[in-house]
Amino acid sequence: MEALIATFTSPGPKLLEFGPFVLRWYGLLIAISVLIGLNLSNHLASRRGLKHELINDLLPILILSALVGARIYYVAFEWREYRYNWIKSLAIWEGGIAIHGALIGGTIAVFIFCRLRQQSFTDVLDVLLPSVVLGQGIGRWGNFFNNEAFGLPTDLPWKLLIPLENRPEGLYEYEYFHPTFLYESIWNILVFSLLMILFKRNEDRHLRLASGTLSCIYLISYSLGRILIEGLRTDPLCLGSLPPACAGGIRVAQLMSLFLIFIGALGLWWLNRSKPKITSQTISNQNPQ
Repeated sequence: MEALIATFTSPGPKLLEFGPFVLRWYGLLIAISVLIGLNLSNHLASRRGLKHELINDLLPILILSALVGARIYYVAFEWREYRYNWIKSLAIWEGGIAIHGALIGGTIAVFIFCRLRQQSFTDVLDVLLPSVVLGQGIGRWGNFFNNEAFGLPTDLPWKLLIPLENRPEGLYEYEYFHPTFLYESIWNILVFSLLMILFKRNEDRHLRLASGTLSCIYLISYSLGRILIEGLRTDPLCLGSLPPACAGGIRVAQLMSLFLIFIGALGLWWLNRSKPKITSQTISNQNPQ
């Protein structure tokens, strides 16, 4: 019974294959994430009072910038794998994208877009990030189908079976590993739920949060989970690493997560510092009898 409910085994990266046409699970999950994110962000944008067409206009630019940023970030830290065959760095369908690179590329695109359209950068981020973290929760299952981004060996009741050809050097004798894709997927869904609760609460004008607060909370909450889960990974991006599991090196995702937590905390401090305090007298003045 334990094996039936707790052992994960990937069916492989391909969902359908018909001649030269191949539909991969990873691509399908990304497409699903984009469709859900588009509808959700449009809904949140309308509730925030943003222009209806704003998200539709932004989405193609955002997706392209995020993908380019994610790939450049990954290849930059794994250049030793691509320096003798740099054309392979374009093979994004084989995996190898980094969420922090996507966040950097996407944020730059949103900032430029908002400046050109004279929109509030923080308002737009606040309506986008719930969709982003939900998409992260869905997209992590792509790692499951690709047999990648898994954790260290484990004998826990919940575990992931990894084929021999996908096991890292030095760990060939182990069959079962931590399903870190599942850990991060669950964490991201929890962060999404938190953001949606806060977004709904924000519609009460007496409890209104400053624009940008949700974005700061996303940076802190997502990064806290990433630091913990990244510590289990066998294939992290590293500085000065030795295989397996970044022995003797610094995990880039953990370092970046610490930086994002600092940025998020600084942002919350600044927003609360500059936000006028709401008192009973203020409320009374806003609601004359």
